[in-house]
Amino acid sequence: MSGSHAIGVDLGGTKILAGVVTRSGELLRRHERPTPDDSLASVLRELEAAVDELLDDEVAAIGFGVPSPIDQPTGVVVECVNVKGFVDVPLRDHMHDRFGLPVGLDNDANAAAIGEWRAGAGRGVDDLVMLTMGTGLGGGVITRGQPVRGARGGGMELGHVVIVHDGLPCQGACRGRGHLEPYVTGLAATRRAQEAFGPAADAHRLVRLADEGDETARAILADIGAYLGSGMGSFANIFEPDLIVIGGGFGVAAWDYVIPSAEEVMRREALRPMRDRVRVVPAELGTAAGSIGAGFVAFEALDAA
Repeated sequence: MSGSHAIGVDLGGTKILAGVVTRSGELLRRHERPTPDDSLASVLRELEAAVDELLDDEVAAIGFGVPSPIDQPTGVVVECVNVKGFVDVPLRDHMHDRFGLPVGLDNDANAAAIGEWRAGAGRGVDDLVMLTMGTGLGGGVITRGQPVRGARGGGMELGHVVIVHDGLPCQGACRGRGHLEPYVTGLAATRRAQEAFGPAADAHRLVRLADEGDETARAILADIGAYLGSGMGSFANIFEPDLIVIGGGFGVAAWDYVIPSAEEVMRREALRPMRDRVRVVPAELGTAAGSIGAGFVAFEALDAA
C-alpha cells in the first residue's frame, strides 16, 4: 500500500487534535474534541471517535503522538502524566485491531519535531532540536535527517535534563529536582507571576504586563529565558543542530521576552563551532505540528508494513 493520506492524532491533556495529512505534510482536514478526564476507556473511545470522524478510503495509516515515553518494540504507551489512566497501554495493537490499518506511535514532542522538520520551520535542515514550551516542556531531535529515539524507540525527554542540582521539584508525576521543565514552562511562568503580582496572576497576565512595559514582568521572562538558554547550550553541545525550533503556546507568546536572554546564555554555554552555527527560530505549524508529525509517523509505519 502506498496510500496518499494518513490520519495524525495528537493526544493532549485537555484536547485531542486529529488531521488528515498528505505525504508532503499538507493538512487537508482537522478535527478537535476534548480529552476525557474520567477513565482510560473514555480516552480510548474519544481517540477512536477522532479517527472515525476523518476516516475515508484515501486513508492508509494512522499515527498517534502521545505525551509519554513509548516502548516501540511493543507499541506500549508507558505513562501519560496528564491523561488519566494511560499507563502501560498497548495503544498500537488496540488501534490496529480496531481499524485494520498500519498504526504508528511516537512521543508527542517527537511528533511535533518531525512535523516542523518535514513541513514547517525545519524544512531542508537535517539537524535540529525542537522544544515545545507549554504547560510542560517537550523536546524532539532530528540528526542527519533522521528522528532520534531512545534505546526502546521512545521520545527524547529533553525537559528532564538537570540544570540545577537539587533544584526545584519537577512537574506532574516526575519526582526529580532541578530539571529544565519546572523553570521554563507556562506553569513556571504562572508560579513566578503569582509570586510577583498576587494569586490571580498567571502566565498570560505576565506576558500581557510585559507587553505593557512592566519591567518586573520583563525581568521575570528574561530570567526564564536564561534558564532555557542553559538547556539550549547543552543541547547545542550534544546534538550539534543547525536549528533550535521553539514552539508551544507559552514559547510563542513569550518569544520576544524569553529568547534574547536564552540566546545570550546559549552562546555562552555552547562550544565552537556549535555556538557559531546554530540558529534559534520560532515554530511555523502552531497547534497543527503534533497532528502533522503524527501523520508522518503513520506513513513511517505504512512504509515499514
